[in-house]
Amino acid sequence: MDFNISYTNHQSFILTGIPGMPEKNPWMAFPLGLLYTLTLLGNGTILAVVKVDQSLHEPMYYFLSILALTDLSLSMSTLPTMLSIFWFNTPEIAFDACITQMFFIHGLGGVESGVLVSMAFDRFVAIRDPLRYASILTHGVIGKIGIAVITRSVCLVFPLPFLIKRLPFCRSNVLSHSYCLHQDAMRLACASTQVNSLYGLCIVVFTLGLDALIILFSYTPILKTVLGTASRAERLKALNTCLSHICAVLLFYVPLIGVTMVHRFGKHLSPAVRTLMANIYLLLPPVLNPIIYSMKTKQIQRRIIQVFQRRKNRV
Repeated sequence: MDFNISYTNHQSFILTGIPGMPEKNPWMAFPLGLLYTLTLLGNGTILAVVKVDQSLHEPMYYFLSILALTDLSLSMSTLPTMLSIFWFNTPEIAFDACITQMFFIHGLGGVESGVLVSMAFDRFVAIRDPLRYASILTHGVIGKIGIAVITRSVCLVFPLPFLIKRLPFCRSNVLSHSYCLHQDAMRLACASTQVNSLYGLCIVVFTLGLDALIILFSYTPILKTVLGTASRAERLKALNTCLSHICAVLLFYVPLIGVTMVHRFGKHLSPAVRTLMANIYLLLPPVLNPIIYSMKTKQIQRRIIQVFQRRKNRV
């Protein structure tokens, strides 16, 4: 079937699996299925452990639960189109469905960035003012932070679907990824996309860019406090509580910067490179975040081991 057709008004888009190698798509079904399974199991385990264990009902673990829930939602937003391409070989997606998926992917990306900032604030309070930690980060404050993060992301991403819908599409309707992104759909328009481009850049700068700077600057007083601690054991303990968060930040922002740079300046690169970067950005952090936190957080590690030991004893 020939998908490289130009339409006056697109009613649908064609998503891309492996660029130039559509016959290899079925082989990707198995590793993708494994990644989604690990995402569900890992983040589901984090949520279950925090809910069941009363000792984990602390601000740090509440924020970790929000991160796990965001990772799950982000993975589920890409799952339908991934399945349709690699499992069922149906790459076509309706225009409105594409816009809806675009809204959730970009919106949840903004939420995850905000959650990482919240976790940085949590570490800042825990290390700089440990005696007032519980009194500052109460359940009410955590709830307000969560609502603020979600509201900010929704308000900023809300115009994107309308900015895309106003554009006429008279070129190819083939997207370069297996899910819908604003910058990917925008390039297919046959009118000026300056407004879309500027608004997209503003979102990146004033949310993701600003969040990255806040996280970076928050670690300056954190490190100053840690290095000023007399006991070496206490310094290592404090740094260890920050290590998981630092890994989560790197997992989110490094692929994100890579995807942004490739889309804006990597037009000469192979389509396979752009696809690989985009898939790493959306699929890898939800898989690795629960693994990192399980390995570096003794309370969660201990609880997971207890669950498996109980099941083993029952058997």
